[in-house]
Amino acid sequence: MARLACFQDLPVELLPLVLQHVVRPSHLAALCLVNKSFYTFAVPLLYERVFIYAWHKEGKAKVIKLFRTLADYPHLAQLVQRLVIRDFPKALQSEDHDTILELCLNGIRNCVNLKACTWTRHGSLTSRVLETLVECPRLSELEVNGQHNNYYDPRILPQFTHLRKLSLIMPSGAVINILPSWTQNAQETLQYLSLICKASLPVEQSSTRVTDGVLHQIAPHVPNLEYLCLVGCPKVTHEGLWAVLSSIYRGIVGLGLEGVSTAFDMAVFSERCNRAGTLSRLRSITLTVDEHTSLAQWQQHVVSLLANAPLQQFHLSTIGGHVNHRLSDDFCQAIVNAHGRRLTRFSVHRMRMSLDAIAYICAHCTALQQLFIVVAQQDLDALGPCLAQAPKLRAIHVNRPLDYGSEDVPKPSYDKILDIVRQCRPTVKQFGFNTRVFQVERSAKVNADGSVTTDVTLSPYENPEIPEQFLIVRT
Repeated sequence: MARLACFQDLPVELLPLVLQHVVRPSHLAALCLVNKSFYTFAVPLLYERVFIYAWHKEGKAKVIKLFRTLADYPHLAQLVQRLVIRDFPKALQSEDHDTILELCLNGIRNCVNLKACTWTRHGSLTSRVLETLVECPRLSELEVNGQHNNYYDPRILPQFTHLRKLSLIMPSGAVINILPSWTQNAQETLQYLSLICKASLPVEQSSTRVTDGVLHQIAPHVPNLEYLCLVGCPKVTHEGLWAVLSSIYRGIVGLGLEGVSTAFDMAVFSERCNRAGTLSRLRSITLTVDEHTSLAQWQQHVVSLLANAPLQQFHLSTIGGHVNHRLSDDFCQAIVNAHGRRLTRFSVHRMRMSLDAIAYICAHCTALQQLFIVVAQQDLDALGPCLAQAPKLRAIHVNRPLDYGSEDVPKPSYDKILDIVRQCRPTVKQFGFNTRVFQVERSAKVNADGSVTTDVTLSPYENPEIPEQFLIVRT
């Protein structure tokens, strides 16, 4: 009888194809210990993307261990391409702080292949760290906390002259003032600009530093921009945005407008864009609507705005905790009728929508892969058949309307969520409800009569990166 093939019988050339599906760092670390072949292929994956988030257990201690490794083992630091530091020890004795800072600087210097750096913990970014990052020859993406006060000199920032992607979180006045000269220095390469002036809306808590005047100043320096994201900028109107978009050579590809001015005139903006063909390359848009907006008219203007765009991703929400707006079925149908054959993501947050609208989206968006929706508790039983109409759906996230408190609506049980998932097509790999996110696992099961059925289970979310539906910027 022939011997069944074992894993070790596979050609070693196939091992990288297998390992690329392993996403948890702890699993990759374990694979590095198997043998020399596994180490050769697993260790680059382990260090390629390094993440430290604030919710990680003992995150601050992990930061120190990480930079000690990068400082002491240059061959490992050379593997790092993306460095994400969202937590950092600040409450330290002066001597300890100096020691840790030196570890950080030496570790960063060894990251000669670093392409992207995120450093967002308020008060942890210093001038010396920025000066060391400037020296990284391949750094093209930078996301930093913009509150510089007493921590770093904003005059260092324009020295990053080869950035492709720039994201500023809660930028101070001095950082905003230097943005025109910074964009001028990086205008040949800059393709993505994100200004997050408030991580959590409502607008009245947002920064007023980003204005139409600022956008007019940077407009001549962003001819190659493809993605623009403005979050919590209540002094930005259609005039400032038009100044930027009309200066871009090839046209914007992704546009995010969350919490801009109540004076933003969508009708005027739509008319200008359509007349000039400004959105002829637009593939992704994120919009918010406030409680003072006439939703019916606003929806008409949005449909008109997007009429000639090759849209693939659509994101819509209200501002902050406002819950009175309801997304109309007619609006959903208009968006789907115009873009359904291309849409890969339809995302609605903090806005009620009907099951009829959800069913229409699923039935007519034949390329849809991600769906984020708001569904009332009483509609959950009928949700499964709606989702089952989407032939390529991979990720679903359901939120409940915000006007229900946690004490009013019970959390759906694991069995209820599993029942919905079982009604979906086998393409669905991820399902979330409010703050819970699951991976969908499917395995063949041989029954007593010899027939084979598929067993569906839900397992914890393993990817170390933040799920798409929880991102502030979604373009």
